[in-house]
Amino acid sequence: MIRRLTLALGPGSYPYPNFGMEEYLLYHVEEEECILYLWQNEKTVVIGRNQNAWKECRREELEAAGGHLVRRLSGGGAVFHDLGNLNFTFITRKDNYDVTKQTEVILRAVKKLGVNAERTGRNDITVDGRKFSGNAYYETGDFCYHHGTILLSVDKEEMARYLNVSREKLRSKSVDSVKSRVANLIEFVPDLTVRRMRDSLEESLGEVYGLPAGPFPPERLCEDEVRERTERFASWEWKYGRKIPFSDEAAARFTWGEAQVLVHVEEGRVQEGKIWSDALDTDFIKAVEDILTGMIWNRKAAADRFAALSCGTPVQEAMRQDLQDLVCDMM
Repeated sequence: MIRRLTLALGPGSYPYPNFGMEEYLLYHVEEEECILYLWQNEKTVVIGRNQNAWKECRREELEAAGGHLVRRLSGGGAVFHDLGNLNFTFITRKDNYDVTKQTEVILRAVKKLGVNAERTGRNDITVDGRKFSGNAYYETGDFCYHHGTILLSVDKEEMARYLNVSREKLRSKSVDSVKSRVANLIEFVPDLTVRRMRDSLEESLGEVYGLPAGPFPPERLCEDEVRERTERFASWEWKYGRKIPFSDEAAARFTWGEAQVLVHVEEGRVQEGKIWSDALDTDFIKAVEDILTGMIWNRKAAADRFAALSCGTPVQEAMRQDLQDLVCDMM
């Protein structure tokens, strides 16, 4: 049961310390506590844990304009942040992790402002069928978070300029461009400010959980640990990863997300494999990636390896079959 609500604010608008702080809070949330972390990034493209940085973002244009690329811990797709966007993160232990309840805080907060929002699809919050909040989720051991965006007055021209969204993904949403798919809340509440949105979120948090929210105590913060986590998020290795010399490649879009499979095959055996994906289930994508390395490059060996994968949900079963078919189509 949640017995303490804590409100934490980001240390600034430079993205890497914000992500370092988010991860720090994740590992320091107390057993009966829910932390709501509110933060903003200046011009930034944020990609999912298993996405291909070279494909999802027009990196050179972004960096030439003084922007930043960040790879987050959670799965899902690429998003654009600027100071017209407010990010939220709900952080709890696993026993108290409740995405429905956490999403209710967002829905209630925007409805207080006159926006009739609803949760749709696998991870979106929309108004009039247009997305203003994309959500993603992360669990490790006993620690969990649910984070997302709230678009207030984001520069949609810059969003379209730096995000390299596939035509297949746009067609699946029945839209022509990323700009037409999203909505800024100022279209519905012209005088909306970031401060007003923050206040509404804090008020709604207390109403949903039935508790007052207090500030994150400074004495609980270890600046050295935050700095270490910040440096990892800012590192080339974390943001871009290592390009592998691949001999075969295939990509497809499924009901659970997009996937691109790369393998380096020599003498009939996979020397190394890589899967880029916007799937929300990052751990299962990694499990599939792991079984590729060392696999004999034929359909029987692939079937044996995929059959050994443990699937705990219908979505994982679908992912296993779809990825097996994609790999076998490469042979």
